Amino acid sequence: MSTKDWLEKDYYKVLGVSKDAKPDEIKKAFRRIARENHPDQHPGDKQAEQRFKDASEANAILSDADKRKEYDEARSLFGGGGFRFPRGGSATTGAPGMEDIFRTMQGGGDGGIGDLLGNLFGQGPTTTRRTTQRGPRRGADVEGEVAIDFEQAVEGTTVGVQMISEAACQACHGTGAKAGTVPRVCPTCQGSGMQASTSGGVFSVSEPCRDCRGRGLIVDQPCEVCLGSGRARSAKTMQVRIPAGVTDAQKIRIKGKGSPGENGGAAGDLYVTVHVRPHRLFGRSGDNLTLTVPVTFSEASLGAEIDVPTLGGTPVTLRIPAATPNGRTFRVRGKGVSRPNGTHGDLLVTVEVEVPGSLNDAAKAALEQYTRAVGPLNPRAHLFQH
Repeated sequence: MSTKDWLEKDYYKVLGVSKDAKPDEIKKAFRRIARENHPDQHPGDKQAEQRFKDASEANAILSDADKRKEYDEARSLFGGGGFRFPRGGSATTGAPGMEDIFRTMQGGGDGGIGDLLGNLFGQGPTTTRRTTQRGPRRGADVEGEVAIDFEQAVEGTTVGVQMISEAACQACHGTGAKAGTVPRVCPTCQGSGMQASTSGGVFSVSEPCRDCRGRGLIVDQPCEVCLGSGRARSAKTMQVRIPAGVTDAQKIRIKGKGSPGENGGAAGDLYVTVHVRPHRLFGRSGDNLTLTVPVTFSEASLGAEIDVPTLGGTPVTLRIPAATPNGRTFRVRGKGVSRPNGTHGDLLVTVEVEVPGSLNDAAKAALEQYTRAVGPLNPRAHLFQH
């Protein structure tokens, strides 16, 4: 921010507060203006966007005690009339005229406004940051969502993803908040959408706020129509390749498929959130598939060979050894989730001994005979050992 801007802009007037306003008054005024003029609520409204920018700029100065003091002093010195120079420089003292002052503030002098003030008060020149012309700006990221079947997530698929447009959502009017609620101003950036970061030097660099992702607002209860994005869904779709092994709620980034950049800047990225529908039989554990298979008491006790289904393939034969306990897990190699290197995870089969719901007289007699044959057994004896 140059001193010339300070002379030309009345930040107190921008926020509608008095020059002796307290910090809380400044914060409250800015939040009100930010809510009323945020670009997400007024897409395409250049006047609202400019009011939002002016308010953010004013808040950045007036909410910082040091910057506010410097701003007040600069306006008092050059804009308030307490200290004036003639229009031309003095030939005897070398004092600069007003033309010199404004030329120096605009960068026309050797050292900018820091050199001017230093020369006025007998100090050496100071280093200041020059204002640079706005360069290329990267386009905004775009988000989309897609729901796929369990099998598609395991093997990979190509689907059409509906894009989210720049238009405001009709249900929430662009706020991204659920009906009856309103978003709150981001406490980190105070609604500006930007925050300063330093890298150990004397200069700070502004970057999009990490907490609100540059929106300036935080939505606690997202709109059910736009899912909190504040954007309407358009008819535009894009074919996106979903890689094998994607998990539920995972985000996939497609580089350069977002909004176009400005001034020659690169396009943003497309982020697709994948929702995976559950399967009626199979589950997942990393790259492995899981399956629970019921077996009879006789199969678990005597051993057996049983057929086990696989996902999208022919059944495999699994050998159950004699005396298999309930809950034991067997591994069928290579029948799991596809990996990027072309290999597959495994299928983990857990057997569950199924007890019959009813027994006829012959079955009861056979079990009684079995009980007498094996003798007294107490599988709970270890529970009482000390």
